[in-house]
Amino acid sequence: MTVQSVQTALLARGVDVLRDDTQAGPKAGISLAFVCLFILGVMPVISNSRPAGFEALSFAFFLSLWQLLFSLPLVVRERASANKGIFAAGLAPGLKRRSIAIILLTGVLFGLSTYVYVLTVEKAGAVSAAIAIQAYPLFAILWETVFLKRRKTALELAFTALLLLALCYLATGGTGRVEGLSYWFVAALGVPFLWSVAHVVIKEVLDRTPITPAQVTFFRVLVSSVFLGLVLLAASGPGAIYQDFGNLAFQKVALIMGLVYYLELIFWFYAVRTIDVSLASSITVPWPALTMILAVVFLGDGIEVHQMVTLGIVVASIYGLLFAAARKHRV
Repeated sequence: MTVQSVQTALLARGVDVLRDDTQAGPKAGISLAFVCLFILGVMPVISNSRPAGFEALSFAFFLSLWQLLFSLPLVVRERASANKGIFAAGLAPGLKRRSIAIILLTGVLFGLSTYVYVLTVEKAGAVSAAIAIQAYPLFAILWETVFLKRRKTALELAFTALLLLALCYLATGGTGRVEGLSYWFVAALGVPFLWSVAHVVIKEVLDRTPITPAQVTFFRVLVSSVFLGLVLLAASGPGAIYQDFGNLAFQKVALIMGLVYYLELIFWFYAVRTIDVSLASSITVPWPALTMILAVVFLGDGIEVHQMVTLGIVVASIYGLLFAAARKHRV
């Protein structure tokens, strides 16, 4: 059994859940969250499965382009239905201009994060990059503290400190010494940083307009594709782009990556419509463990003891943060 066959089976399960109206509710949300867990775990392995000799920037552009193509059918279907979302919204001129500016900014941020994702998964390794991406709660806590003035409890701060220490331990290769610092691991932290900034910025559009998940995803990948395309054109020229476009082996991996990335976004939006974000997040927390297994099986990567130790601490820290947040809200 190949990673593609397992992937196809679970993706089919996610599509079935979306189509089956009788499963609407928590059961559907939980099923979709488990599909997201698998997709998140397999994405770094797919990214590192691209043929040798192709630049990360080119791969990021083409996978974004495939994402854009896969996002079109659902957006077209919505526009033809009663739920037209933002296409039918009569926004005030000021809000309309602000929403367009936010969509453009977040599209660029997500495009940049896609490139950093592909590059650091390659350079830092699938497992280390996957664990680095789990630093997202650290940046979310930072923005909540700075911009929303939300004070954290002692328990939340303790689990945050534990998570930070675990990431420092992994960044130094398990030595704890500065001379062992992996700069590519540090660069991988740019992915959750960019995600967190974009999510904070785009929240206004989500809160103040009737935009749908499918439309958010469509505009996100549209702007990302244009941004990455312009950067790639300036860096490599049209000849290199055309050559990469005509390489079937390269495009096959880019297509698969674009498809699973798009479906992860859509499945996540629909999952959190029927279950709490905290529950969906808790289900997807262990995804780097899946990356670890798949990287060994399909990429032949070796797993270091300090990576396993770090993963265990990171997972425990994130579950601890989820518990502390739930406890605070009950008080």
